[in-house]
Amino acid sequence: MKQSIFEISENIPLTKSVYKMTLLGDTSDITKPGQFVNIKLDGLFLRRPISVNDVEGDKLTLIYKVVGKGTEQMSNMVCGETLDILTGLGNGYDISKSGKNPLLIGGGVGVPPLYMLAKRLIEKGEDVSVILGFNTKDEIFYEDEFKAIGAKVYVTTVDGSYGIKGFVTTPMESLDYTYTYTCGPEPMLKAVYKTATTSGEYSFEERMGCGFGACMGCSCKTLYGNKRICKDGPVLVKEEIIWEK
Repeated sequence: MKQSIFEISENIPLTKSVYKMTLLGDTSDITKPGQFVNIKLDGLFLRRPISVNDVEGDKLTLIYKVVGKGTEQMSNMVCGETLDILTGLGNGYDISKSGKNPLLIGGGVGVPPLYMLAKRLIEKGEDVSVILGFNTKDEIFYEDEFKAIGAKVYVTTVDGSYGIKGFVTTPMESLDYTYTYTCGPEPMLKAVYKTATTSGEYSFEERMGCGFGACMGCSCKTLYGNKRICKDGPVLVKEEIIWEK
């Protein structure tokens, strides 16, 4: 974990409520896709955890949805402003387990961390398929970006206004894959868990206090005992997950 000051170089809307922020700073502690950063914002006690969308040299890309005071404050920031950021948080995805045909499944704001993951897998020579799930056409983002790096992309919308009508599990049933990587809301993760025919890794969202394992506020039960989502996660292997009823 490293605390650094980053300068904003871009902060633009991708949809009505989803923004892309690009920052310049020390990214050396971000080593795996699926890790996150924790951002300090003026006037707010707790930092805001945001998953890493991509890292290239000293450039850090974040994609976030405006859902409260913190993200609303971020959406109003402009180029040249700076942010105090903790980097290198979380365990990230293990790309060594992917096999030749990994399937990446993202729902809504669970899509961003899968982009860096897809890049790393494609660089490794794997044949990557990606399912992006949204409620409606107006919420879709990053379809073209995944296609541009060589991934096979399937987009689902609940209302059928674009792509495949249904949930992310709809195209899963007709695809062949060697491993699954997924990130999204818990109901989606549960559905993927039930549908997947292989092992995989699931990235969980959880309210966090410190973001680095000190406060124990984001602990969850697993087959191997209690784990802290911020420190031991956010990525858990399919076989260790215990779903709360």
